[in-house]
Amino acid sequence: MFDSIHEECGVFGIYEKENTKVASSVYYGLYALQHRGQESCGIAVCKDGLITQTKGFGLVNDVFNKDNISKINDGNIAVGHVRYSTTGGNNINNIQPLVIQHNKGNLALAHNGNLTNAYELRKDFESKGAIFHGTSDTESICYTIVKERINTHSIEDAIKNTMHIIKGAYSCVAMSSTKLIAFRDPNGFRPLSLGKTKSGGYVVSSESCAIDSIEAEFIRDIEPGEIVVISSDGIKSIKAFNNTKKSLCIFEYIYFARPDSVIEGLSVHEARQNAGRILAKEAPIKADVVIGVPDSGIDAAIGYSIESGIPYGIGFIKNKYIGRSFIAPSQEERENAVRIKLNVIKKTIENKSIVLIDDSIVRGTTSKRIIKLLKDCGAKEVHLRITAPAFMHPCHFGTDVDSEENLIACKYNSVDEICKYIGADSLAYISVDGMHKLANDLNCSYCDGCFTGKYPIEIPDNINEISKYSLTIKKL
Repeated sequence: MFDSIHEECGVFGIYEKENTKVASSVYYGLYALQHRGQESCGIAVCKDGLITQTKGFGLVNDVFNKDNISKINDGNIAVGHVRYSTTGGNNINNIQPLVIQHNKGNLALAHNGNLTNAYELRKDFESKGAIFHGTSDTESICYTIVKERINTHSIEDAIKNTMHIIKGAYSCVAMSSTKLIAFRDPNGFRPLSLGKTKSGGYVVSSESCAIDSIEAEFIRDIEPGEIVVISSDGIKSIKAFNNTKKSLCIFEYIYFARPDSVIEGLSVHEARQNAGRILAKEAPIKADVVIGVPDSGIDAAIGYSIESGIPYGIGFIKNKYIGRSFIAPSQEERENAVRIKLNVIKKTIENKSIVLIDDSIVRGTTSKRIIKLLKDCGAKEVHLRITAPAFMHPCHFGTDVDSEENLIACKYNSVDEICKYIGADSLAYISVDGMHKLANDLNCSYCDGCFTGKYPIEIPDNINEISKYSLTIKKL
């Protein structure tokens, strides 16, 4: 319905010392990660060396039920995945975890991110006779691991070799017949957390909020370039790279992650409040009330209010029963769809000058509809403040940033022109420097390529060819 950025994916894995109802734990973990992907989901469970799975299109509570969970519930290792497709389309074979049987055992893999050399890997495997069943880059990761496993003594050695072959963003959780293995790319583009269960097992998750959901204890973030191996021998850490440069996607703090998650030691809620405070300093305005667009705009609106002294108000009630994937069937209904998802509290905004806080502007159509909705309900002025800089470039690391020709900041020459198009009385984005300050207490750098065009790693010269190829295989 909305022209917002989509959330890539979420991964979850658990290892217990004894067979127990691990699928149920993964189910709750995926429920907590649902915001990261609403297209499809899956769970794979290992019991006595045998891997079984269930998966399908839809939300977690649509795909899984008492019957199909009970068939795979018992085991001591399990992995799960929620997906929004970045590379590959809505092919049933793209639903993760991907499960492969090979001559040295079994492998189940769940992946969050996007490879920059997926095109080359796939073409190389196909030239040697490999048959791909889906269209996602995750299948290339699986095939690479299996290829390396044939010539190594352990699955972790195969993964270590694989990490020197694949390029781009990957936070993965893998399962063999006896081990749970988590590994993260040397830039750490996507988050990955480690926790401990009450029974002495371990859990791996895209975000700490999912660790909380099963009453496990958060231990730490898995480091960029690290492999964590969990087995009957305990837990061990392997560094796949000697030198790593942390380049976490800054948009995790602005939009993707749940506000109750902690990433790299910083509360997402706190980071968003910081963004609001910074915006209040960079783009002050006289107004009567500050409101936020649910959900990610609310924390920032509170921060803006605290810093500016302008009262905070609840401006919208969000319909929680409409998923992010809701699509109205006709143009007229799409134009009115914002009223279905967001309803204005008129008492808050009527005859008032409003500071409206949101996380981003992509194409501008949603901002335009929300501003019109506020003014139709009696707002005197609407001053829009955005907690991200303007999107100017595509993302190659797992965020569904639109092509440049569709980004509003690329179509118009100035902020004033964008402001006029969306119908706001004023518009301001947080600066790139200001965005970095929202997490300035942390000793790490961030990927901000979609705003600046400066990427932490080299992007292939034939990236446009790769994009065209991805669009082609999506239609298969």
